[in-house]
Amino acid sequence: METGQSGAGWRVRGHEWAERLLKGHITQGKVRHAYLFVGPKGVGRRTLALSFAKALNCLQPPQPGEFCGACRVCRQIDAMQHSDLTVTRAEEEGGTLKVEQVRDLQRSLSLMPYEGHYRVAMLLHFEDANPSAQNALLKTLEEAPQHVILLLTAESAESLLPTIASRCETLRLRPLGIDDLGAELKTRGMEAAHAKLLAHLAGGRLGMALRMQNSPDLLAQRSAAMEDLLFVLGMTRRERFAYAEKIVRDRQELRERFAAWLSFWRDVMLRVANPSLAVVNLDFADKVDALAGRLDLETARARVNDLERGIARLDANVNARLLTEVILLDWPKITLVNHYDEDEEFTEEE
Repeated sequence: METGQSGAGWRVRGHEWAERLLKGHITQGKVRHAYLFVGPKGVGRRTLALSFAKALNCLQPPQPGEFCGACRVCRQIDAMQHSDLTVTRAEEEGGTLKVEQVRDLQRSLSLMPYEGHYRVAMLLHFEDANPSAQNALLKTLEEAPQHVILLLTAESAESLLPTIASRCETLRLRPLGIDDLGAELKTRGMEAAHAKLLAHLAGGRLGMALRMQNSPDLLAQRSAAMEDLLFVLGMTRRERFAYAEKIVRDRQELRERFAAWLSFWRDVMLRVANPSLAVVNLDFADKVDALAGRLDLETARARVNDLERGIARLDANVNARLLTEVILLDWPKITLVNHYDEDEEFTEEE
């Protein structure tokens, strides 16, 4: 999502209502001490929070509640490097935000702002905070200094302790409609077919669509995961064991592979249930339909459930190889492609 154009508003597409609310708090002098931005990953939670932080501390706002986007403070906040902005999150994706990190944050918040009106603390993906870390933040939420604004992001308020959510002004952000997102992407210069594909893959989340557009490797990795899925369906048990051993070396890559597979199997399940339903993976729609035509709803749903549990178990640090083997061995043996084009060969079962 773009920000930082003088007089052009915050440009948080789809969340204009939230922009109006936050601007109103600034112009009316009713800024709360804590805000919670909730919604699915890639929907624009961080973008909205950063826009709010710029509007709070911009050195030369065009008007109250706006930001210039060009001054040093705006540029540094955009880069999440300003002296009056502290960003706290888990040290690695899928990791845990720890109590020590919250205590470090609290020490920094005791200082007065260096040059802005407020010290702003952003706590990203706060659902990753363990209970001790969430409890440690309660004292700050209850007794926040007047110069401190806390901005939390999470997938849902229900993923946090009720005592945390109840002490924040909660803004629930929702994705755009698929067609609306496709139209928005086209206004940004994207070719129509590509915009349509990204709108479906992102599920209406503008931030996610732009991330995929700006990181071609993400789409390449997804396509590779889908191709692998199709090859695995035709593999023997021995080949599946060998393939599982190969892909579990990087836990984060395995998690992303599971997520791509989950998206495919959900499409299959939907097509089995109702062939007229739209699929997410438009570029693999023919393979989705081919598989859906050979499975029943119970089998397709079981594969979806397996992968949902598999992602949760990966996050809980279970044995990745054993987990992957169990998931793959439960897949049906159906040949949808004719060969496996990889450097490593998989020995046929005798």
